[in-house]
Amino acid sequence: VGGIVSTIKVDTIQTRGGVSEIAIDKLKGVSSTSSISVVAEGGSTTTNLQQGLAKCWHLHDHAGGATLDSFNVTSFTDQGTGHYRTVIASDMASANYVTTGSNVQGDTEFFSMLISDGDVNTATNCDYKIVNTSGSVNDNDIINVVIHGDLA
Repeated sequence: VGGIVSTIKVDTIQTRGGVSEIAIDKLKGVSSTSSISVVAEGGSTTTNLQQGLAKCWHLHDHAGGATLDSFNVTSFTDQGTGHYRTVIASDMASANYVTTGSNVQGDTEFFSMLISDGDVNTATNCDYKIVNTSGSVNDNDIINVVIHGDLA
């Protein structure tokens, strides 16, 4: 029975129990980019759902030498003192993405920041370094990285 197309228009969808929760496996927008807009908190503006999601993240125990948890990560490598690389499983659209992160050194307060090395970033991997408040590059025990941007 091919060629039958239907449109359902409703104001509210609820489960039989009256709860406004629907269980589905996949959502896709109707535009050519399949984007989905979500109404913002104030109700007057929208935000793009896909743009707001983290595309890649991982938690690495550098001292123990293991990735503790991750999403969309193929591997994590130590490129030298304080320099690291995350290899992204599903490529980014380009090297133009945002990397944020944090890190911990032992049980002491150790202030440092993760800086993306944009000169060597590609769609397939993100390089970054950890720099302390005096400007020195250093290794840390726990490294957390999150990447936002467009997937290929």
